[in-house]
Parts: sequence; C-alpha cells; structure tokens
Amino acid sequence: MAISKSTRNLVSIFLLLLLTLHSVLAADFKKGLDAAKKGNFETALKEWRPLAEQGDSYAQYNLGLMYDYGEGIIEDDTQAVYWFRKAAEQGHAKAQYNLGLMYDYGEGVIEDDTQAVYWYRQAAEQGEAKAQYNLGLMYDYGLGVIEDDTQAVYWFRKAAEQGHTKGQYSIGYMYASGRGIAKDDTQAVYWFRKAAEQGLDKAQYNLGLMYDYGEGVIEDDAQAVYWYRKAADQGAANAQRNLGLMYDYGEGVIEDDTQAVYWFRKAAEQGHAKAQYNLGVMYDYGGGVIEDDTRAVSWYRKAAEQGEAKAQYNLGLMYDYGGGVIEDYTLAVYWYRQAAEQGHAKAQYNLGVMYESGRGIAKDDTQAVYWFRKAAEQGEAKK
Repeated sequence: MAISKSTRNLVSIFLLLLLTLHSVLAADFKKGLDAAKKGNFETALKEWRPLAEQGDSYAQYNLGLMYDYGEGIIEDDTQAVYWFRKAAEQGHAKAQYNLGLMYDYGEGVIEDDTQAVYWYRQAAEQGEAKAQYNLGLMYDYGLGVIEDDTQAVYWFRKAAEQGHTKGQYSIGYMYASGRGIAKDDTQAVYWFRKAAEQGLDKAQYNLGLMYDYGEGVIEDDAQAVYWYRKAADQGAANAQRNLGLMYDYGEGVIEDDTQAVYWFRKAAEQGHAKAQYNLGVMYDYGGGVIEDDTRAVSWYRKAAEQGEAKAQYNLGLMYDYGGGVIEDYTLAVYWYRQAAEQGHAKAQYNLGVMYESGRGIAKDDTQAVYWFRKAAEQGEAKK
C-alpha cells in the first residue's frame, strides 16, 4: 500500500527535526570539548551534563572521565561508574573499557573480575586496544576466566597489531617463553623491539637479554649494552644490574669498575638482591670503590636476607673469618647452611668443614660426610 503524501510530509518533518537536534547536540558537545582542551572543565561540564542526561553516549563517557579524575568536579568513583555504564550500555567502546577498569580495581564498585572481563570483552571485540591487552592479562592470570595462555596470546596479539606497547611486549614474552604458542625467539625479538622502540623499559631490558645471549639474533654485546642502558636510564633495576655486569666484565664496553659500581648501586638501592650481592663483592675486593669489609657485609646481608645464595655464602665467610664483623662461627654455620640448602657447592663444602671441626656446631662426622658428598657431586674438590 502506498504511503500518503501527508504521511510522507510528516516523516520528512520528523527526520528534519532529528537532524536539527543532532546538529544542536553536536555543537554543544564540541563546545564542551573545546573548553576541556583548554582546561576549562567547568564549561565542559556545563555543556556535557545536559547532553549526558539526554542520553548522548559521548557526553556520558566524558562526564564519567571528569568524575574519575576530578576535573571540574569533585572526584567521585561512584558517579564515574554511573556515567561509564550509561555510555557502555549504548556500545561506547572506551566507556566499556573504563567500566571494566573500575570493576578490575574495585573503584566505585565492588571489585569483580568477572564483570571486568565482561566489559573488557565488549570493548575488545570493537577493537579497543587497551581492552584487548587487559583481556589478555585476565586470561594470562586466570582472573574472572579460566587461565588460558592461548586466549591470552590471541588478545595480546590483537592489541600488539594496533601498536599497543605493552601488548607488543606481552606477545614477545609469550613467544620467548613458549606459553600459549610455540617458542620462537625470532618472533620474541621482533615484538620486544617494537615495544622497546616505543620506550617500554621491560621490552628494552628483554631485547638486551636476547642480544646478550644470542637468542633470536646474533649475539652482540654492544647491542645488549645499548638496550640495557635504555632501560637502566628509566630506572629498570634488572637492566641496571646487567649493565653493571657488562662494565664489570668489559663486555660491549671498556671494562670500568667505577661504572660497574655505579649501576650495581642503582639497582641495589631498589632492593635488587643480585645487585646487592655484586655491590658487596665490589666493596669486598675494592673494585671501583675503596675496599670496605663493613660495607661489603651490609650489602651481602641485604641480598642474603632475600635468599641470594652467593651472598649467603659470602656472609658466612665474613663471619667465619671476622671480615667486617666480629668472628662468629655460629652465624657462619647459619649462613653456610642457608646457601648449602639452595645447592651452593662451596657453602656445602664449608658446612661440611664446620661439622668436621665442630666449629659453630656440634662435631658430627656423618653430617660432614653428607655435605662433602653434596659438594663433591657438583665437582667441588676439598682443598
């Protein structure tokens, strides 16, 4: 049946009114956006709130952001969630991602990994890279979903292919470790480089490792140093310690104990156990610093208390011979045992000696033999 002329006119008028309304709303939204870009959040709020209340998803999302960050209004996570949800339920991808974040961290709502996954997925399936990366993390750690490395790889790749830095690092890590995908060092290097060139310190450190050990690339100490330094300059403790080692051994750089100490100290002061041990060694032998047994003991102890076996052994030696501390055989035995139980061969041998001689512990030939055997099985010869 044909539509009458009067009906067609009514439809035309209605469509015209919709277009006019859309133009007005768009103009008001742009006013708010222009104001926000200039830091005039009060004006932005004035323009966006009426639009949000009329159902405009972009205004709702932006209003959520303002509550989230306390821009132009008192920070209020509950209100942020309210407006993110309004926009998210209309399919606004960034709002869906942000609502996922609120559930993920329990801000404005009770923490709920299942809901976080739900909203991340809604945004991820629309191509929102941050949501894809976060969804990958949820699968990686089994939060809100059953742990699934294959799914983690899938979503990390989705984000990585859009240039998401952490997504690139994560897919690189999955290739390097062979989790959720066949181990492939060449692909690991490819993705670590992508992220490293965007400045991600973890990727720079890992790319340095790949060059250091010749995994996925030809071994190249100079390139290892280059990438370690990039990460170290950003404060990455692992990279600082490794850069210290490169200076200590003269690999990729001219050997320089002073620089080695500098980088070991940077990492050690962040609590890096291996760097604390390395710094202890430098003080113990006077490499790059004035020899100082007291300082050596201090750094050995910091590392030893974190379970670093080499530091435990060296701390045992200091107590055994009274270097930087009062000689104390009981404490020497204690620290030798800590290292020996982790498989440190020299500590096993020394613990055997303590049992054999009855120093710091009751003499016990059976225990002496036990620990000598442990050391011998690792090739440690009695001297």
